[in-house]
Amino acid sequence: MSKLPPGSFALNADALNRMMPMHVRLAADGRIIGCGSTLAKLLDNLPEGQDLIGRDLFDTFELRRPSGLASMADLHVHAGEKLHLTLRGAGRPLAFRGLAVDLADGAGMILNLSFGIGVVDAVRSHGLTDGDFAATDLTVEMLYLVEANTGAMQALRGLAQRLEGAKQAAEAQALTDTLTGLRNRRALSLVLAQLTLGKSPFGLMHIDLDYFKAVNDSFGHAAGDHVLRRVAEALQSETRGHDTVARVGGDEFVIILPGLTETGRLDAIARRIIEALTQPIRFEGQTCRISASIGITISTQYDPPEPDRMQQDADEALYASKRAGRGQAQFHGSDGDRRRA
Repeated sequence: MSKLPPGSFALNADALNRMMPMHVRLAADGRIIGCGSTLAKLLDNLPEGQDLIGRDLFDTFELRRPSGLASMADLHVHAGEKLHLTLRGAGRPLAFRGLAVDLADGAGMILNLSFGIGVVDAVRSHGLTDGDFAATDLTVEMLYLVEANTGAMQALRGLAQRLEGAKQAAEAQALTDTLTGLRNRRALSLVLAQLTLGKSPFGLMHIDLDYFKAVNDSFGHAAGDHVLRRVAEALQSETRGHDTVARVGGDEFVIILPGLTETGRLDAIARRIIEALTQPIRFEGQTCRISASIGITISTQYDPPEPDRMQQDADEALYASKRAGRGQAQFHGSDGDRRRA
């Protein structure tokens, strides 16, 4: 047995592997004469596999930093310094951090490798476990923390999404009439405020159902609720997707029509609504009959348009329709004149 230089000691291959499962043993000429079990496992997992033993270090790895490393002499100069290297010929980049140390009597070098910040991807890609790392390596503990943090972040994101969804649902509920699914009075106020502040022209219709009380009195409130839901469907079918249809009272509705100020078009919409609402509505074998009276006003008749005043004027036009015989629509002019549609 050869005598070792003072201060030196020998390690067998198994002990070296336990301490450094990702090491590379180099002969003096740069040939790879051994490697750790984890490094061998990585190479076995590559698409075509690679056998390191007997290959030249510089043909197998690209030493990127420090730059200019092209021979064992260069590597000896930088022994003990941090190295950055990648495996040549790998289908996907396999990068390492490394540290090379000289062996006694010029017998070669030991190059110990690690994944650096790419350890999480490496573990997932190559199925590495606790046994693939040295017992003193804190990598596994770090991975536990990463996984715990990832799980916590996912849980927090999920909670935030649920809270946001609940918030949006609550806001939508606060602006929705629960019986018909239409907008409510609060939502109507918000839309009118936005349109008037933005100086966007619009038409406003106030609708009141004729003979609705007779439905409730004759067939009960369940029939009345059924009729209101059918009315809501009819109003939505006769308006555009970006129009606002709101239920503002028991049998009262308001429609906001952005960009629509032509009396001819508003008249046509009102006529279609009245015609739709005069159709018989069946409920539990009974026939419910209603009609509608409508008052209409246009924002361009006001300078500036005021939501409260517009609603009052539309309401006056509505009751003018009622007094004129119901089942009709009337416009409210800026000078107080009312024109029958």
